[in-house]
Amino acid sequence: MAGWAVPNPVAIADTETTSQAKAFIAAHEKKMRPLDIAAGKAWWDANTTGKDEDFQRKEAAQNRIDAALADKATFAELKKLKDANTQKKIDDPVTARAIDVLYLLYLEKQVDPELLKKITAKANAVEQKFNVFRPSVDGKELNDSEVRKILKSSTDSHQRQKAWEASKVVGKNVETDLRELVRLRNTAAKQLGFKNYHSMMLTLNEQNGDDLIQLFDELDTLTREPFRIAKVEIDGILAKNYGIRVEELRPWHYHDPFFQESPAVFDADLDAPYRKADHLKLCADFYRSIGLPVDDVIARSDLYEKAGKSPHAFCTDIDREGDVRVLANIVPNEYWMGTLLHELGHSVYSSKNIPQSIPYILRDAAHILTTEGVAMQFERFSKNRAWLEKMGVTVAQPEKFEAAARKIQRNQLLIFSRWCQVMLRFEKGMYENPERDLNTLWWDLVEKYQLLKRPEGRNAPDYASKIHICSAPVYYHNYMMGQLFASQVHHAIARDVYNHANPQSILYIGDNRVGEFMKTKVFEPGRKLSWNDLTKHATGANLNAQAFAKDFQGQ
Repeated sequence: MAGWAVPNPVAIADTETTSQAKAFIAAHEKKMRPLDIAAGKAWWDANTTGKDEDFQRKEAAQNRIDAALADKATFAELKKLKDANTQKKIDDPVTARAIDVLYLLYLEKQVDPELLKKITAKANAVEQKFNVFRPSVDGKELNDSEVRKILKSSTDSHQRQKAWEASKVVGKNVETDLRELVRLRNTAAKQLGFKNYHSMMLTLNEQNGDDLIQLFDELDTLTREPFRIAKVEIDGILAKNYGIRVEELRPWHYHDPFFQESPAVFDADLDAPYRKADHLKLCADFYRSIGLPVDDVIARSDLYEKAGKSPHAFCTDIDREGDVRVLANIVPNEYWMGTLLHELGHSVYSSKNIPQSIPYILRDAAHILTTEGVAMQFERFSKNRAWLEKMGVTVAQPEKFEAAARKIQRNQLLIFSRWCQVMLRFEKGMYENPERDLNTLWWDLVEKYQLLKRPEGRNAPDYASKIHICSAPVYYHNYMMGQLFASQVHHAIARDVYNHANPQSILYIGDNRVGEFMKTKVFEPGRKLSWNDLTKHATGANLNAQAFAKDFQGQ
């Protein structure tokens, strides 16, 4: 036997283990798919009606899912398969990937069942308070779009302050529940051996906390000075418009409640082309023209404001078999055009275009950052004059519109990057020590990264008025990583589809090659690939900030 290498037994694939893994995956789908669909429909109903009974049904549906995933015997079986997979005993890569994904899904629920129910109930209560909340100014109830309109158009600082402060009242309404929710989430995380909920969620989403902070530190360095210069220009215009000194500017002088968007202060009205435009037709025509039709999604969606309905926007895949829907509250302006392009971008990166041949558990986007990236990739066209004109929309004073839109688009990338710094670092600090002075932490970060001045004497839970902190925890950093993904994929399309064309000139309209690229390079792998493996598959490189930097430097 001399000269023969003795194989390492733990490195040899085991067909029996592979068969066991496939059987586990099939059993999971049979058990969980009906529960997932029921929860998806209940979640949709709750958010479109705001009714107590629908929120109760939503909570009950989530409790059934949690109970199934918390089953100790099932998890013990899965853990054996996960250990075998670590030892390379599963010889089918798709099956191996599904076991890894399932392990993370079940791991989160291996805590006290009563604790899970408390977390669900508390999260449900907070979400319902957000959905039914409407700001009140001078005794008049406003919706979200009306608050935004005041912040975008009023030159009366007093009126602006009242509208801004009214929008923050929801933070006071949910503060107590949110703090208790943070404690409950931390308790669950510690039961599973994590330092806190923030650390746990990063692990469950296949992200490394140290790597994440390093990436955001690099983004901070990359954007700090360009952002400061851009804000000096913005502040000068804002102060002039309001008849005040620059040093008197406060958060309500910007054009959205959190300064996460670029103020429309340049010499063009970006809303003008959309006041008489058919938003839904524009979106349907655009996506159809690139081979990614969304007419069926629009037909199933709930798109206009009504009492009790969530004032925000989202896309949901109910059954992973094509029942994809969008919730929106369309108003004829550029903000909602961008929002619709964004949400319908989510819809094309769903079971509409992820093959049914992929196992149910992997029939989803590779990661939340990749689906956010695709949504942002398409959203950017709402501010593009050439895109609008090619779509048949008349743009008055096109040169002025283009000059303003380019500057706003550039500033938008910078402003959003700085806002994401606040969200990431606040959530990290909140879960590390939820008993600290969170009001001060919030404004310290806002001043440092967004260069806004906190209102004198204000001591309110303004952080709690951001719905993502309550109902989409440890999520927001993925928006920024999605921006990096959006730029990187767009530049790959410029290189591979348009033969190294200037990325700034590419509009996609009428080109089915774009749809084919997105399907084969981004959508079709589903979750068979991790987020970074998918990024390499689509663009040829790991996720990085190079393309993003070119986008904001090149505007």
